Amino acid sequence: MTMKQNLIGGQWTEGVRTYQNTNPSDTRDVIGDYAVASREQALEAVAAAHAAFPAWSLSTPQQRFDILDAVGNEIITRKAELSDLLAREEGKTLPEAIGEVGRAAAIFKFFAGEALRPGGEVLPSVRPGVGVEITREPLGVIGLITPWNFPIAIPAWKIAPALAYGNTVVFKPAEVVPGSAWALADILHRAGLPAGAFNLVMGRGSEVGAVLLEDERIAGVSFTGSVGTGQRVAAACVGRGAKVQLEMGGKNPFVVLDDADLNVAVGAAINSGFFSTGQRCTASSRVIVTEGIHDRFVAAMIEKMKTLKVDDARKAGTDIGPVVDDRQLAQDLEYIAIGQKEGAKLHGGEALATNADGAPGFYLRPALFTETTPEMRINREEIFGPVVSIQRVKGYDEALALANDTPFGLASGIATTSLKHATHFKRHAQAGMVMVNLPTAGVDYHVPFGGRKGSSYGSREQGRYAAEFYTTVKTAYIQT
Repeated sequence: MTMKQNLIGGQWTEGVRTYQNTNPSDTRDVIGDYAVASREQALEAVAAAHAAFPAWSLSTPQQRFDILDAVGNEIITRKAELSDLLAREEGKTLPEAIGEVGRAAAIFKFFAGEALRPGGEVLPSVRPGVGVEITREPLGVIGLITPWNFPIAIPAWKIAPALAYGNTVVFKPAEVVPGSAWALADILHRAGLPAGAFNLVMGRGSEVGAVLLEDERIAGVSFTGSVGTGQRVAAACVGRGAKVQLEMGGKNPFVVLDDADLNVAVGAAINSGFFSTGQRCTASSRVIVTEGIHDRFVAAMIEKMKTLKVDDARKAGTDIGPVVDDRQLAQDLEYIAIGQKEGAKLHGGEALATNADGAPGFYLRPALFTETTPEMRINREEIFGPVVSIQRVKGYDEALALANDTPFGLASGIATTSLKHATHFKRHAQAGMVMVNLPTAGVDYHVPFGGRKGSSYGSREQGRYAAEFYTTVKTAYIQT
């Protein structure tokens, strides 16, 4: 089995040790060995990116377009292969993996186009005979730190704009899912990027990630991950004056009103809470239901849960794959025990040692808690698994207040046929993204992504709004 290496300064480089990437659907299945970089190698990658920045920042829009478009085309051509790898290493079902890989390709092709549309303004000065030009320039060397739950899409929506706007990159993926990150790095390397413009360093946050936070040559850090780590990232970057962008946790509400279409509401709640094994920052783990529809909704949810097939992520017909690893499974089970201890009524939530074929994996049936109250920990803390709680309320006003009663503010959803309530909710939900009669998880690649309160910090990701983070504005005055 060939070891997959780090990419530093245009050269594939061995690490100081290796990480064995295994399949959570079948822990006997070894995907491959991946090099783990040291702190010294991370510093080498930063130096390479720093050296490559002057030339890459002045590259032509056509050069950047050609490279990013080529990356998008190769991802499309290899969609089946890359989707199988993603499902195999992360546990996302194959249809979900196919969607994620397709989204990564679309992101690269979108930002290839953005390289040709840098924008800018020419304005008259308030002083006679003086002209003003407002332009955007690349920020510098960007450190990118990504999570394990979207191992190709999230790297894509950080790497593509960083390169499109003329920055160089040092990329540290989550250690538990190196396969998709390495495959993407290989595609970028062969697409014609100059040496050092893009660097891959796989390893631990305490070693590799710390370099990206501390090194003065890193002009900005874009991070997606846990709240605690995000707070440390922000403190380190702000302390030395580096630009920082954070996407962190969520405890996203999904409100179901009495007038909702029951099938629409149940479908959206099941998708939001349980698909991708609940391992999405936009997942709805809090479902807030008004009392007129509550009992029918709960009954329909329980019946629908019985039809969901938990099995190997790559097997046809699987609705929910495994949890990503043993640590995440332990966390999910801990919260299920907490919910029971707090007095909530549990439906489902059994751990399965094997799948239907007897393969050992990290399987967990979806868990639904009913008869819960707002102060319970299962309603306050992000679990990041297929665990959903239902809260009963009297009406819309109480539902809205409860939806906003959280330190997070990433996504918020509502199921209703009332235009009045839908319009009011869109305006008053304290979240960066609001969905009406749709799952809270599932967003487009060409529009901004991000939240409020404890969910996000800094400018938005994706779409044209990505320029806010990856560029800096220059105002030039000219005597005419």
